[in-house]
Amino acid sequence: MHLDTTAIHGGYQAKNGEPRCLPIALSTTYHYDTTDAVAELFDHPELNHMYSRISNPTCAAVEQKIAALEGGAAAMLTTSGQMATFIAVTNLCHAGDHCVVSSSIYGGTINLFSVTLPKLGIESTFVSPRATKEEIAAAIRPNTKLVFGETVANPALTVLDIETFATAAHEAGLPLVVDNTFPTPALCRPIEWGADIIVHSTTKYMDGHAMTVGGVVVDSGRFDWAASGRFPEFTEPDESYHGTVYTRDYGKIAFIMKARMQMMRDLGVYPPATNAFILNETLETLPLRMERHVANARRVAAWLEDRPEVDSVNFPDLPSSPDHDLAEKYLPDGCCGVISFVVGDGKGTQGGSRDRAAQLLDGLHMISQEVHVADSQTCVLHPASSTHRQLTDEQLVAAGAWPGLVRLSCGLENVEDILADLEQAFVALA
Repeated sequence: MHLDTTAIHGGYQAKNGEPRCLPIALSTTYHYDTTDAVAELFDHPELNHMYSRISNPTCAAVEQKIAALEGGAAAMLTTSGQMATFIAVTNLCHAGDHCVVSSSIYGGTINLFSVTLPKLGIESTFVSPRATKEEIAAAIRPNTKLVFGETVANPALTVLDIETFATAAHEAGLPLVVDNTFPTPALCRPIEWGADIIVHSTTKYMDGHAMTVGGVVVDSGRFDWAASGRFPEFTEPDESYHGTVYTRDYGKIAFIMKARMQMMRDLGVYPPATNAFILNETLETLPLRMERHVANARRVAAWLEDRPEVDSVNFPDLPSSPDHDLAEKYLPDGCCGVISFVVGDGKGTQGGSRDRAAQLLDGLHMISQEVHVADSQTCVLHPASSTHRQLTDEQLVAAGAWPGLVRLSCGLENVEDILADLEQAFVALA
């Protein structure tokens, strides 16, 4: 099936007399007729469901749909995008291990790699998203277990050179883990470019309506854990699960089965069936919605470049973007609906004007100020007043979050209404 058809039919298709819509399985547990049936389930948990802390029929259907959309072998839902990343990392790493990470990623993920994971004994080295294969290789150590990056970074909007990162990782016997939240599989399928594990915050475009927080981990099924030689936990018996050998017993889905049987079993960060049901409904329109998000963002970004009040616009689809060539390669149908731009102070001061950026946002009527992106409604955020509020203007410049920076997430409204609201707010600037 084509991607837009898979978005509708993937994961669940009603049989004769069954509900047309994916049913919500509101049950914590499942009935079996014999002790042997339960014992077999504990030997082979992929065969059915035992407890909704680990798996659930509604969630399983959505996992199958997302795996199909990404071109992967299997997937596992989580309670948030941050937890999806945490599980992807800790399924590969333990105390004493190391990661190589693109420096241009979501701030919360930077904190995960630089603050929280070191508390667990897992260290990271950060490299530029434009690093060469040799520079990435130089950061890899004997105890490195993965390379990580974002297809399109939030909020920096830099584009990862997936092939370069994949090549460097694979030559060292390592998997490449890619956060594909902003493009979604509707715009980019990193597995086709060499990525091995995909994570998403489904809270963003996959949900697209600001209704449910969630995440997902997708296993490409392509990485050879045995040949790598770096992952004995995949190739030797797991004594916590009666001697299971994940590569022997589960083949292509070894990564996801280990994540489910170890990480999800112990952490219990599985979403409720109601959240999965809502996510399934919104996934049905994902390819269609992404077309509109991209079309609106392209129009708005070009319009912002012509505004005298705007010092710069960051959007990879623009020919002026330093990432335009990478966007053309990996994201020919568009990168996402998110734009960042700097509101100037009229004097050419680097970083623009904190006050004028805040004034612009306060003057908007339809466009909503909220700590969110990738929504059906257009929304904005002024990082200097919110997520980076504790920093001075000098620190903001050093961090690349300029005082005058505005993050704009173009929704699904008529683009003329988005532009009209921006126009009146710009006109009102002092």
